[in-house]
Amino acid sequence: MRNSKRSGTFKGGPKRSLKTPAKSNFSLKRCRKDRQVEDVPASPSPSTSGHSSEGHSAGASSDEEVVHREPSTYDSLLSALGSGNESLARVFKKRQKEQQGRGDSEDDIDDGSVSSIDDEEEDSEEEVEGQTKPGDILRKDDQRMVSSDDSVHDDEEASAYFGSETSDDDDISDLENDHQKNNVEQEKMSSFHVHLGHTLSQKAVEELIKNKRRFKCAMTAVGMPKSNWVGTGECIVKLNHVLRSRDLIAKNDAKLSKHPESKQDDILSGDGFLDHGFTRPKVMCLLPLRSIALCVVKRLIQLTPPSHKVNVEHIDRFSDEFGAGDATEDDNTMTDGARDDGIQRSSKPVDFDALFGGNNNDHFMIGIKITRKSIKLYNDFYSSDIIVASPLGLITKIGEAEVDKEKDMDYLSSIEVLIIDHADVIAMQNWSHVNTVFEHLNRVPSKQHGTDVMRIRQWYLDGYARFYRQTILLGSYVNPDMNALFNHLCQNYRGKVKLICEYKGVLPKVILQVRQVYERFDATSIVDADDTRMDYFAKKVFPKIKDSIEGGTMLFTSSYFEFVRLRNFLKSQNASFCLLGEYTKASDISRARVWFFEGMRKIMLYTERAHFYHRYKIRGLKNLIIYSLPERKEFYPELINMLDEAENMTCTVLFSRFDQFRLERIVGTAASKRMLSSEKGVFVFC
Repeated sequence: MRNSKRSGTFKGGPKRSLKTPAKSNFSLKRCRKDRQVEDVPASPSPSTSGHSSEGHSAGASSDEEVVHREPSTYDSLLSALGSGNESLARVFKKRQKEQQGRGDSEDDIDDGSVSSIDDEEEDSEEEVEGQTKPGDILRKDDQRMVSSDDSVHDDEEASAYFGSETSDDDDISDLENDHQKNNVEQEKMSSFHVHLGHTLSQKAVEELIKNKRRFKCAMTAVGMPKSNWVGTGECIVKLNHVLRSRDLIAKNDAKLSKHPESKQDDILSGDGFLDHGFTRPKVMCLLPLRSIALCVVKRLIQLTPPSHKVNVEHIDRFSDEFGAGDATEDDNTMTDGARDDGIQRSSKPVDFDALFGGNNNDHFMIGIKITRKSIKLYNDFYSSDIIVASPLGLITKIGEAEVDKEKDMDYLSSIEVLIIDHADVIAMQNWSHVNTVFEHLNRVPSKQHGTDVMRIRQWYLDGYARFYRQTILLGSYVNPDMNALFNHLCQNYRGKVKLICEYKGVLPKVILQVRQVYERFDATSIVDADDTRMDYFAKKVFPKIKDSIEGGTMLFTSSYFEFVRLRNFLKSQNASFCLLGEYTKASDISRARVWFFEGMRKIMLYTERAHFYHRYKIRGLKNLIIYSLPERKEFYPELINMLDEAENMTCTVLFSRFDQFRLERIVGTAASKRMLSSEKGVFVFC
């Protein structure tokens, strides 16, 4: 168990200061022999890696190398660690000799690839042979578990790309050598190696931060009419990240174990065995509800190769805690009567039952560990491969870490694949939680957590992990918050891909013959849009309903902040109104619905989130004013169809050019373009 010697806590020297890249110059560059003989460009740029670029010129050979050098950050780390670890001390001494021109000959150093054994007992006893190929955990339409162009056989991967092991025997046949070379080429072509094996330059990082890449390539979205995938890169590649990461480490561990302890130090001084992050978790799924987490985890188990799921631990507990419990239904969930078969049917729309028919708890967080023969649910986060959590669950953990200094969130430091599923539902919860989670992703950790520092990938040490993280954002629509996150916080160096759709609109789903009047107000900027909307409503719309004696007017808003603003405005005007918002008590909601139906209150203020969670059917509605269009397009016909059939049914909609996303989902892409570009400001649909 060599890992126990290399992955202990820092002893015998100062602790390694691990801070965020923005606040520290944490760049542990490894000065290796193969880098010392490379030619240096004629006009070197200022070094950002801790190496001195002075004293080199174009075409400089290895014997022109500068002898006197300042110790790098990596040298200082080895020196500190070496004072408490004999093997690391030997590595540091060897590096000093090499820099002074007295290093061992290259024949004595095996530059093949190696990596470390898992820090749990079960993984340390595993054999390399007989492993099943990694499965593609993201593909839902392919049950073969293996990507044909991404995977190679296990016996081939053992010697692919990471280098064949140096043997003392000289009887290796030419055929075997050719076979190993072919394997090397196959592995170099895999998406896993291409993505994680790439080294970003400082110039490339600066370009990523500027975010000036354009969406050039376009691909037809299969099964989605009038929709296209557009991306900044060349194409979309397949992914089977967890099992490939685990297999790489296991195979490197096996290679390293075949060499004596003294030989291992020399091997680890090269680049071939950089296969670790700061911590083990590599994939995180961000989900809104336990019922959705139940479906996702079960799907992951189904897609896992059979050899890895011989035993699924704690599956019964997981099903009990994440399955459908004794849900409390509101007064409109079930019909008053039962059918002849004795089964009560929901009066809610089908999409509501599909989303809220299971466990609606939005506070959860579990770790999943995948070993050779088992899947362990409810695993410790630091020894897990996958973290499945809700934004609220993560926010709770972040808050606990801020209060209790003994706790930390370092298990988010090495997330390489982030999947945000049902982003539209999360937007209805609290999108600011997602932004907070992103702030804590891929930070340099505050502690070591038992990681072998000599096997951490260089781009982790440079603070570039966020440029390697692959973020997948899935939802039924896109809003400005999602767009901002995609544009500014998703900075993968391989590029971006997004889906561009052409919408038909939902106007045909309006059953009633209602005159729908769209009034456009001109906002100069998105910052001033809210004030301009309020000003337009106060001067153009409210005077028409202020003195109405008929009543039955509903004000619908998509934002709680708009809800509060309208409430304060109605109070200032001494208007007769009632409230139905997401934070209104159940007793107050029942009272408000009765008041509105009986005409005791002329105006009802209603929010999209209240409709999302309850789908109330409001009676007594005669006039609908949509202060801001709903994010979910299906809500538009539902609201209009609640109007009581009368002669003077009306619907007024306010919009600006900053409502383009919501507008095109409701009236259609073609119609929205005309409405936003036309010189006229009023449009009527019947």
